[in-house]
Amino acid sequence: PPYPPFTVSPPSTTLTQFSNPILTFPYTHNNPNSLSQTLSQFNKPKLNIFTATATSPSVSTEPETVDQDEKFDWLSQWYAIMPVCDLDKRAPHGKRVLGLDVVVWWDRNESAWKVFNDMCPHRLAPLSEGRIDQWGRLQCVYHGWCFSGSGECKLIPQAPPDGPPVHTFPKACVAVYPSIVQNGIVWFWPSTDPQYKDIVTKKKPPYIPELDDPSFTYRVFSRDIPYGYEVLIENLMDPAHVDREGGRPLDLNVQQIDRNGFTAIQPYGRSQFVAPCLYCSYFGSSVPSAGSSDKSTKGKVTQKPARRTLLIFICMPVSPGNSRVMMISPRNYNVWMDRLLPRWMFHIGQNLVIDSDLYLLHVEEKKILEAGPSKWQNLCYVPTKSDGHVVAFRKWLKIYAGGQIDWGNKFNGSLPPTPPREQLMDRYWSH
Repeated sequence: PPYPPFTVSPPSTTLTQFSNPILTFPYTHNNPNSLSQTLSQFNKPKLNIFTATATSPSVSTEPETVDQDEKFDWLSQWYAIMPVCDLDKRAPHGKRVLGLDVVVWWDRNESAWKVFNDMCPHRLAPLSEGRIDQWGRLQCVYHGWCFSGSGECKLIPQAPPDGPPVHTFPKACVAVYPSIVQNGIVWFWPSTDPQYKDIVTKKKPPYIPELDDPSFTYRVFSRDIPYGYEVLIENLMDPAHVDREGGRPLDLNVQQIDRNGFTAIQPYGRSQFVAPCLYCSYFGSSVPSAGSSDKSTKGKVTQKPARRTLLIFICMPVSPGNSRVMMISPRNYNVWMDRLLPRWMFHIGQNLVIDSDLYLLHVEEKKILEAGPSKWQNLCYVPTKSDGHVVAFRKWLKIYAGGQIDWGNKFNGSLPPTPPREQLMDRYWSH
């Protein structure tokens, strides 16, 4: 196809060599400190390349298994929390990701966003209800305990000044999650175990160069969704439901699937799912158009850059029946639109898209759970190529990721009850 491909190179994998990658991981398993890597031709993948036709099923009925070392580990991944543009440096922010309650706050002493366990070690009050004190410390609103960016307790107001320094005891510290700001998004590693303190030097979140490229413009949309991660991400992978009135055949072909996700091609571009959070599609032409000559080029013909657009979805599991999505669509043309139009106008349009499917997907998730998520391939009839990405995701989920999210022991597997429709469709508190 005439579209320049892009690659994602997660650790422990090798992919086909592509030119001009637009989506890459800046690390490798063998050389974790490297900011670049040479991709080599991959061998035959663990799962065969599969496609769907209008008359043949797109899910293989052959049992497939992988070795234990090929299994996807939900707890050894980076997860996005929020875009920086939606965070206020003057106050702490409470969020839930992967069943973990965390607090994000700006440590002005270290000029960095910090991610803590949202629980004061004193009486377990949520630190996200606290404040940033005059010395730039995170202060619990309950009894005034103060914490530095390293999680150390710096003040217990109730402790006598001439008594033992109880604030220095290990039990007075707050658990700190490894975190990093990349592409304007705060990411965290879901473990406070000291062995992961420097995990960022070995493994980083997926990096998208276009989000740091000044020639591209974009807006970020974020919203909490009242249905789970699995239903959210497969819905965003499905282009067919966007054109449901005048639907037509869509030629979606998955090229490779492994524990890190899959790559796919379609007539209008290429897509890639990078487990567990990122789904990205690329649109555009690789052929630049000739511009007119001018004095600055001394009579030479200038080349206009090819128009390029990305459609990026970052999907976070929050808890059973709840998820969060970030939607970003960077492009390198018509950049004036994002500079002139207010952000709220963009959000109105994105909310309309989310609302159009919200109720039916909330109900769909309950039906899947009643039947059993492991039976999805048998329950759902997906005979055409337009379901290719959804089939690939469910295949990945079943074979590599245990069929469902690993919540640890936090939940019993049930979904929350359905609230009144007006509450389910709320935008103000979920956006």
